Amino acid sequence: MAITYKDAGVDIDAGNALVDRIKPLAKATMRAEVLGGIGGFAALCRIPTTYKEPILVSGTDGVGTKLKTAFAAAKHDTIGIDLVAMCVNDVLVTGAEPLFFLDYFATGALSVETAAAVIAGIAEGCKQSGCALVGGETAELPGLYHGSDYDLAGFCVGVVEKSEIRPRTDLAAGDIVIGLPSAGLHSNGHSLARKVVFETLGLALDARPEILGGATVAEEMLRPTIIYAPAFARMREAKIPWKGAAHITGGGLVENPPRIFSDDSLAIELDRRTWDVPPIMKLIASAGVAEHEMHRTFNFGLGMTIVVPPADADRTVALLAPEQARVVGRLVPRGGGEASRFS
Repeated sequence: MAITYKDAGVDIDAGNALVDRIKPLAKATMRAEVLGGIGGFAALCRIPTTYKEPILVSGTDGVGTKLKTAFAAAKHDTIGIDLVAMCVNDVLVTGAEPLFFLDYFATGALSVETAAAVIAGIAEGCKQSGCALVGGETAELPGLYHGSDYDLAGFCVGVVEKSEIRPRTDLAAGDIVIGLPSAGLHSNGHSLARKVVFETLGLALDARPEILGGATVAEEMLRPTIIYAPAFARMREAKIPWKGAAHITGGGLVENPPRIFSDDSLAIELDRRTWDVPPIMKLIASAGVAEHEMHRTFNFGLGMTIVVPPADADRTVALLAPEQARVVGRLVPRGGGEASRFS
């Protein structure tokens, strides 16, 4: 009997079945600028005509070790939201509007049901972001990945008016830092979180420690990353003169907020009393993780920080009430100290 590609572990028919499953998901995310649909060799997209001097902005990322928890919990319907969020939120802080998104899904043995659930999450993330899911790649690599385990990568392109690129150059001491809460761990620090929760504390995925308020460990660890696109869209529409923003990812509150600075003259001073720490982070800290390590590894309850002039702080907080925005700090002269400070 003739040897086939399927004998080597690659099922072309399953791949085709997956494409058929995801076509309507992608179609539901389309923007007027997109030309064509899923199935071509590449995706085409016009730049919106409302921009006078458009600059394209791109971002790429993955989901990291959070995937291991998704595998163990057999829950794949929200991890795609995480993927979109990690890329889109990075693009947003430049002042850009997300335009389109592509994904890369690689696995050892393609499960159409699992892959469709993941891509349904990606489509949901694109809807939340206002960007189109224009294509992607599904790779079945039995010699590289173990069984049905998979890895994800995403790629987002946005557009910004050249005059509106952030951060601005007029950041100054006294500017106000507004924080948008996170949903929990989001998609960073999961290697440490898994070590503490599963090894140090010895908790199972279905455990319900009191500190989690009735939720299971799996539910808390897999809460999807918040996509902040609606907040930035409203700031654009309201012409809020925000000066800079930071997506709080790897490096946490220690390394991310100062990335808006072009020199070492300023620091961000955050008041820890102004926001709530998610229960899952309280659980991790209870195992003996030092506070500085918590600040540096996790978002610690803030998924996004936005700097605005003092005169615009109140109306920005009111505008972003759906995101539970609050004033969390201010810019101060650095004076040779740390770029991020906590009080």
